[in-house]
This record gives sequence, structure tokens and C-alpha cells, in this order.
Amino acid sequence: MSSLVVVGSVAIDSITTPFGARERSLGGSATHFSVSASFYTDVSVVAVIGDDFMAEDEAVFHERKINTRYLQRVPGGKTFRWVGEYGFDLNTAVTKDTQLNVFADFKPELSAELRNAPFLFLGNIQPTLQRQVREQSNAKFVAMDTMNLWIDIARDELIKTINVVDCVVINDAEARQLAGEANLIRAARKILDLGPKLLIVKRGEYGAAFFTKDSFFATAAYPLEAVFDPTGAGDSFAGGFMGHLAHADKVDDHTLRRGIIYGSVMASYNVEEFSCDRLRRLTPEEIKARFHEFKEFTHFEV
Repeated sequence: MSSLVVVGSVAIDSITTPFGARERSLGGSATHFSVSASFYTDVSVVAVIGDDFMAEDEAVFHERKINTRYLQRVPGGKTFRWVGEYGFDLNTAVTKDTQLNVFADFKPELSAELRNAPFLFLGNIQPTLQRQVREQSNAKFVAMDTMNLWIDIARDELIKTINVVDCVVINDAEARQLAGEANLIRAARKILDLGPKLLIVKRGEYGAAFFTKDSFFATAAYPLEAVFDPTGAGDSFAGGFMGHLAHADKVDDHTLRRGIIYGSVMASYNVEEFSCDRLRRLTPEEIKARFHEFKEFTHFEV
């Protein structure tokens, strides 16, 4: 049985960055998350695809031994598609086109097997759907992602969903927007008041931080000379983080701190090439090496 389940999107992206372009790039929150998490634990993906999702698109899931039994294919349908472009500020993508296709009618149902998985990640989908999945699960630790769109158009539903999860994973702009606070510390306090035990704030090239009611931890990002494609970096971060928690099978301060570092390691590799290309070639030795580099450049003596 998988110890970790992700519910989210599997997509076909078309991406342009200052360093290149790719017309057909495997993407989606569940894709990047599950590939990243698979280095740490057994992971099952719950998502929907169309007939245009080819064997070569699905290959990465099989390479990483990800459970795709619950990857639902809709006959005659088309897979979710996203067209995005990055300028030299690689922290922000401009959406050129979104075609929900089969994702528009996605109604995720957890099997009996998946309901009992101890760790659950709710990728960036409509907050009401996230909550419906949460209500099906017996997981001991549930984390969720969201985005500025849902904060804008489904705020009340989003707040209800935040109230029933253990951990919220969002970027700094979303945290400020959700809380209505320019100061990130005050914003974090307000979000924690909505119910979760843990808030993780992704800060792109500046790293990541987590907040609880009584603790705080932050790390810098890995210093990369070349960032090629930032798409999916946040989901790869969440995959490394949740994968480590599921592997350790516990949630305490030490495990959370290591999880943040492992998440940062996975995000740093993800952005080095388009799609999941870099993660497909990644080795456990490379993960270990970069983890220890994080230890070196964040360590100091008192």
C-alpha cells in the first residue's frame, strides 16, 4: 500500500522561458509532486487524463514506480493543457492559455486502499474538491496547495478547506494575499488562526520557511547559476517534503526541518531542465550530496 497519495492535475504544458521553449512538456501538480516524492516513498497519483496522453507521457510514472492505477483516462477526452511564459523574473509565469478539458469534470474518489494511506497531499485544484477528498481520507497528515485564483474567486470555500488540513503550502505572495497582510510574519499568524498546524511558505529563489504556533524555521534556496524552467518547482518541493515525512512516518520538528531541506533539494534539481527531465536522471547519491551542501552553507557555530 502506498504511504503517500497525491490528488491533483496531470497536464500537457507549452512553456517559453528566456532560455528556450518546449511545445509539449509533461506537467501538472500531481506529476511534479509524485515524481519528486517517489525518491523517498511509495506514492499513488489520483488524476485524470484524455486520449491524447501518450505512452511516452506516462513513461516517467512507470520509471519512478508510481502507482497509476487511479490515473483515470477519459475516452475521447483531451488532457488539461497550460501555456505559460516566463520573463527574466523566473519567479512569475504569465498564463497565455488554459484548457481544462477533462480536468473540468474531475471528481476524485479515493478507493478503500487510498483512504487509509497515512499521508495525503491535495494539489492545486478547486478548494471544494480538495475538501471532498479530505473527507474521504483517514490520513494522519494532510497538506494542501492553492493559488491566487482560488483566493480571488473561492475564498470562503478555501478557508473551509484550510480549516480541515494539517498543513498549507503556498508562496509568499499568496500568503500575503490570503491574510490581507503585507508583513509575512503577521500573515502567517493569521493563516495559522484558520486551523492548520503548519504553514509552509515557498519563497522561490529566496528559499522556504515554515511556521507553527510556537516555532519557525527557514532555509535559503540552493544557489543555482542556471535556472532553466521553474514550472513545477513548488510541487517538486512539496513532493520532497511530504515524501520525507512519509518515509520517516512521523511528523516532529526535526523531521519537518529535514523535510524542508529535502523539498528544497528536489526543487533545485527540478528547475535545471524542462518538465521532469532532470528528475528522471536524478540519483539518490546526487540528492544526498546536495542535502549535505545545504547543511554546509546553512551551518554556523555559536
